[in-house]
Amino acid sequence: MPGATINGPQPQLLFVDGSFEDLAREMAEYLKSEDAKQLLSGDKEVPKEEVLSKLVAASSALSTVPEKEFTAASNLMIHLAMQSSDPKKLLPTLCANLSKPVISSPVHGAGLALNALVTIFNLLEPNDPVRARVFMEILKFLKAHSLFDGLRTYLEKLPEWIASWGTDAAMERKIYEDVADVALESGEENTAYEFILKALRTFDGEGVGSEDAQKLSLRALKMAIASNTHYLFQDLRAIPSVQALSDSHPVYSQLLDIFAEQDLEDYNDFNDEHKGWVEEQKLDGEKLYRKMRLLTFASLAAATPSREVEYAKITKALQIPSEEIETWAIDVIRAGLVEGKLSQQRQMFLVHKVTYRVFGQKQYQELATRVDHWRSTLQNVLGVLQQEQANAKAAKAREIQELERKLANASTGGQEGGRRRQPQRERTDNDD
Repeated sequence: MPGATINGPQPQLLFVDGSFEDLAREMAEYLKSEDAKQLLSGDKEVPKEEVLSKLVAASSALSTVPEKEFTAASNLMIHLAMQSSDPKKLLPTLCANLSKPVISSPVHGAGLALNALVTIFNLLEPNDPVRARVFMEILKFLKAHSLFDGLRTYLEKLPEWIASWGTDAAMERKIYEDVADVALESGEENTAYEFILKALRTFDGEGVGSEDAQKLSLRALKMAIASNTHYLFQDLRAIPSVQALSDSHPVYSQLLDIFAEQDLEDYNDFNDEHKGWVEEQKLDGEKLYRKMRLLTFASLAAATPSREVEYAKITKALQIPSEEIETWAIDVIRAGLVEGKLSQQRQMFLVHKVTYRVFGQKQYQELATRVDHWRSTLQNVLGVLQQEQANAKAAKAREIQELERKLANASTGGQEGGRRRQPQRERTDNDD
């Protein structure tokens, strides 16, 4: 967050010196709160809680103070509110008042107001349930001012915070929905979808069929099928409240099944069966049609054991002319559904890698077929290698035999030559 950091408790975050009465009088004067000043003017014991209530009610005036005075004034107001015996009664109003950007600072006003809200959050103990309420005010502020980037780094901590606050399922769900709204406001569709799913998972038991659960399930479904980046739907279909749509909204449930594991032909049949329904529901028919073509391409690639998809099969499955194959191949690769390349010479799309949309019995059968194909190929390769190995071994044996034969011949020839060439005896007188 610009100029603000959400952390654990920081008791020494504010450095304020003075008695409650003196500080309250100073704040009352600054805010021009006549009610608070009257309560502080008597000789009787100061009614602390009543004074704080009046000061908090008048704190909306902080949005009108000079920019350079806002931080000091808001810190003093926060310090006083935290002196209450029950701050949670005061903080909702105080947070609402501090959420108003400082009028005198068009550039930094939102950041100053956010700093004040974060200061309150950080002053509370980590396990204080009030923190949840303050956090929701921060989310509301971030949404209003499109400041999602300030929240991004803290999202990983959120489940831990929620657990420490001990919030009920309804509060947890509301926080997740608010985070999704903030993300969506800033164009972060993937993050928004992620937190909508988190919110859906807070429903259990009979709650999965409630009106709220079905409304949120429909929201998630529409986000998923309309998304330009979301192509897998098993995480959504696994959620009980989404499964319950088959009873409350059967047509939407049927549409989800098609996007999850069926193809373009099934989608066309759906449109024929429910003519005009897509338009009535204000869904982008052109976007859905394009998405189904990409999903169909992925399914076709996954269902081809040879990993070589003929152009003719692509044009038939996607219902496109052959001139558009290259465009759709590029699009499906960009979508991350398939990796491969076109072979214009062979008129085939060569699949290197494919994402399975769903992995059930059909996919296991396809995988088994592919494994059998690989086994057959490997057995053929092994047979060739074994034959080559045997040929090489036989050739080597023949070479050895030939070498031994030559050596044997050479040895025999040497002995015969030796017998033919006996050394001559020297001539003596007896020879005469």
